[in-house]
Amino acid sequence: MAERARQHSLAEWARRALRPAGQRPAAHHKLLLQRLEHVAEGGCDRLMVLMPPGSAKSTYASLIFPAWWLHRHPRSSVIAASHTADLAAHFGRGLRNLALENKAFLGFELQRDSHAAHRFATDTGGEYFATGLGGGITGRRADLVLIDDPIKSHAEADSAAHRDLVWNWYRSELLPRLKPRGRVVLIMTRWHQDDLGGRLLQNGDDWTVLRLPALAEADDPLRRRPGEALWPQWEDRAALERKRAVVGPRVWAALYQQTPRPDGGALFRVTRIDVIEAAPAELRSVRAWDLAATAAGEGRDPDWTVGLKLGRDAAGRIFVLDVVRLRGGPHEVADAIVRTARQDGRSVAVGLPQDPGQAGKQQVAWLTTLLAGHRVVASPETGAKLTRAGPVAAQVEAGNLSLLRATWNRALLDELREFPQARKDDQVDALSRAFAMLAQAPAPARRLHVSLMAR
Repeated sequence: MAERARQHSLAEWARRALRPAGQRPAAHHKLLLQRLEHVAEGGCDRLMVLMPPGSAKSTYASLIFPAWWLHRHPRSSVIAASHTADLAAHFGRGLRNLALENKAFLGFELQRDSHAAHRFATDTGGEYFATGLGGGITGRRADLVLIDDPIKSHAEADSAAHRDLVWNWYRSELLPRLKPRGRVVLIMTRWHQDDLGGRLLQNGDDWTVLRLPALAEADDPLRRRPGEALWPQWEDRAALERKRAVVGPRVWAALYQQTPRPDGGALFRVTRIDVIEAAPAELRSVRAWDLAATAAGEGRDPDWTVGLKLGRDAAGRIFVLDVVRLRGGPHEVADAIVRTARQDGRSVAVGLPQDPGQAGKQQVAWLTTLLAGHRVVASPETGAKLTRAGPVAAQVEAGNLSLLRATWNRALLDELREFPQARKDDQVDALSRAFAMLAQAPAPARRLHVSLMAR
């Protein structure tokens, strides 16, 4: 083809693709196009796009982008997944029509036997395959995986079994189809704190996240003022506020602001927790552990082993100084505990939970031997988790807890925010134990400054 040698930018292609419909990219679409082009150029291999319904995110990410991807990577393969086969076929049909109508601009044609809505091949060696969640993809490989709307309803989002199904399909079927140096783009509206986006963020994988709420919040990626609408030409603030009053706070927080919250009140008011740049010098500190001894693996989503370091000053204010999290077997956990204790120093007491029964006693005895020279405080967990967390939650309510700024802040704050409905509560358990240890120990003495004249 005459234009095959020329490569066009994604923004240029988007303007051309939208022109027949009399449309053009809004500000949030332009930002999305920049992030998608960054993926295509190799600058990012995991992109998560979180936007509200009606923001046209699928038009750009699931129709315009894959056509341009095959323009820039003519011999590559794309797998596109959605919550149902019908939706996947809908995207595939739209993409196929775009490619047919713009073959000279894109530089490829569809092979003559490519008639299905959900799959086609190009004359340059490219392939596209669309599938619904759980659909068979065995034997296929992908340079690009697109996941658009993996959840279709609140009923699915609220079902733990369905969330597990989505997660396991992503981990065990879809992700293994990715070629080395392949890329994944997830486009979704958040439904639940434990949906696919939530699990991926909680799992510790390195994702670039583009989160654009319907009404702007602080530090908005588009530099909107707080409260400004995402796409005022389509739906202004007044219309969004009217919708907000009808859908209620839970739906609004999830679908429109992309910050899903548990159904019901959370115990910890995280808005009262401040983040500080440096901790006071005079602190009495402890490190409490919540233990799990199962490594992550196929079909498993085990708890985390968490070691949380907590300090208290002479005035009684408490500070979370450090959080260590790992998933591993018993020996990996033991090595982490010993290594962390050496880093903390012998002035920091080590708190360990003791499981009931002889095995729990033997585990504590073994760890105590490894921690020779350190003060070890071991005790069984008693009472419900909510009861154990109550005292430290009261400190949070009083605005008496601070975090030392670090990379672990977000994971801890997310878990505190969602407790007791959170999928994991290992950090909360470690925090509760650490606070109980500090509550039983005397506060550090205040230094007395005595003048020479008073001597």
